[in-house]
Amino acid sequence: MRFTCEKNALLQGLNIAGRTVAQKSSLSAIEGILCRAGSGLSLTGYNMETAITYQIEADVADGGECVLPARLFSDIIRRLPEGGVTVVVDDNYRVSIRSGFSSFTISAESADEYPDLPDVSTGHAIRIPQNKLKELISGTIFAVADNQARPIHNGVKFEVTPDAITAVAVDGFRLARRTYHPEEPTGRELSFVVPASGLKEVEKILSDTDAMAGFTLGPKHILYQLGSAVLVCRLLEGDFLDWRRVVPTNCPIKLVASVYDLAASVERVGLIVSEKYKSPIRCVFGNQELLMRTATTIGSAEDRCSYAGDGKELEIGFNVRYMADALRAIPSEEVTMELTNGLSPIVLTPVDSREDFAYMILPVRIKN
Repeated sequence: MRFTCEKNALLQGLNIAGRTVAQKSSLSAIEGILCRAGSGLSLTGYNMETAITYQIEADVADGGECVLPARLFSDIIRRLPEGGVTVVVDDNYRVSIRSGFSSFTISAESADEYPDLPDVSTGHAIRIPQNKLKELISGTIFAVADNQARPIHNGVKFEVTPDAITAVAVDGFRLARRTYHPEEPTGRELSFVVPASGLKEVEKILSDTDAMAGFTLGPKHILYQLGSAVLVCRLLEGDFLDWRRVVPTNCPIKLVASVYDLAASVERVGLIVSEKYKSPIRCVFGNQELLMRTATTIGSAEDRCSYAGDGKELEIGFNVRYMADALRAIPSEEVTMELTNGLSPIVLTPVDSREDFAYMILPVRIKN
């Protein structure tokens, strides 16, 4: 095998594919990066749950494949001078790396022991702008559960209908939902749950442009086509929460507030709260004004935020981090706070009908 390519392109591919290289495994092959040279160069990292393959333009003199030591090869390429890099792998899997006056010789492995990636190529891909897919992920993934009590909730549920793509995450204390309405009908109806670990890698690869991404659903895996990268991830199985039944509707109290002002007040009051000194923020929803207070062993804090509407002096306690996370994820300048009573959740919904999201936070019991 012999190929030449630009250092920066090769390094970018190694950085992206290397994210899913197994750290420790009984199968030593997946602790390296699978390198295939043909019409171009492809680099693959696979930890038996998630795989990333990245395509690079390269001048291939001799095709072939091998498994390169991921960390060592990446470290060498990173420190090479700018310009072209030539890599030659002989029949004994000795690897020669040259760039400028620099040269290295390392050992690779045969690709025969590298496992086949799941085949998800037979389905029909659903297309979505990269920035919109990124918003669906970033706007929900923070609410994914991080325990193994219900593994199905360690991922984000995607629901595809002809006119919408919805992402939902829950962790037992809060819910996050974002919905994207495509310009062209999807022509599909699908429902699946993608683990947060895979989605975090998808989010890192996605750009903030309207270049198209695609995803294809297989029996047990999903494939994302993200520009030069392809990510394949195992799906989660189980019964996801019937989220439509738990989100309150027709709440009697609706208050409209500035997201920036509300988030600033929450963050100020939250300075007194920490993982060690936990305490809810006590919210009193008055007429045109929200009073927030908290007290811990290290001190106390109080702040006020104006809004439109009358909260009827409703008093509710909330986890300050959950409230801050939800406000950070809201894409609009204003938000509607929907309330029922002191024991019911708060639901944050859009003021503008062109937006489609909901963030629900369960209350925390507060002491008098």
